[in-house]
Amino acid sequence: MSATRYTYLGPAGTFTEAALHTLPEAATRELVPLSSVALALDAVRGGEAAGAFVPIENSVEGAVTATNDELASGTPLMIYREVLLPITFALLVRPGTELSGIKTVTSHPVAQPQVRRWLAANLPEADWESAASNADGARLVAEGRYDGAFAGEFAAPIYGLEPLVKEIADAKSAATRFVLVGRPGRVSSPTGADKTSMVVWLPDDHPGALLELLQEFAVRGVNLMRIESRPTGEGMGSYCFLIDCEGHLSERRVGEAMMGLKRICPQVRYLGSYPRADRQESTHRRPGTSDGDFTSAADWLSRALDGRGDI
Repeated sequence: MSATRYTYLGPAGTFTEAALHTLPEAATRELVPLSSVALALDAVRGGEAAGAFVPIENSVEGAVTATNDELASGTPLMIYREVLLPITFALLVRPGTELSGIKTVTSHPVAQPQVRRWLAANLPEADWESAASNADGARLVAEGRYDGAFAGEFAAPIYGLEPLVKEIADAKSAATRFVLVGRPGRVSSPTGADKTSMVVWLPDDHPGALLELLQEFAVRGVNLMRIESRPTGEGMGSYCFLIDCEGHLSERRVGEAMMGLKRICPQVRYLGSYPRADRQESTHRRPGTSDGDFTSAADWLSRALDGRGDI
């Protein structure tokens, strides 16, 4: 395995690349753009790269299904870092193109919901076709296959294009979450502002099955940050759930919730515990759910079993 190589969703000029450069270690790594999330992650699985940097969630469109499906299947991988990047688009065109001359536009499918209202108001007759990434859309415009591409303004000089319109975003607070993924390894130490991710499969289809799963978190005071259902491919109605929760696996409340899931679910895939990008510590701690509370309860049980002390 190359210990210095990171793959990412390319080509050059993607928001993924921009987010990757916010990681301090990116300056000392060989950064290799690949044409899909699957290829970036497979390079890690195959030992060709130490890590893959990919988008996983957008605040407007929701989950990036290609990433979620890859993490839920195949050889297990783990998340080690996350980055939040504010997203605004520029309409990139070949030099000399005017707005009235744009008949076809392209970008990544996740971009379309983020510019839909702007597109309807300014280019209502333009045809949209999806590209493998925002930067790939810019490349296709440079080749003359489309008239305009929605991408980061920073991609314009890479492909010899011009930003005809800047700061395009239907939701001004739009952001995309990216994750650094590697092969499973030792879990990093908790920081006090952490997130834990997992994939969980329900034991069977019965009333309250999802509630039973969620209660493993609720009774221990573990706050969920995200839950997504994805089809398993094993038949209609068969789903797994990708879950992010506050806290670190080494915390008693999180660890015991995971053990509870393991007892009742046929499969639990641990995806890692890592620092939250926003560095916010949990504000949802319920009384009785600290590590000290769990230790105190365990000591009480031990005394009860031994017939010692006030029980």
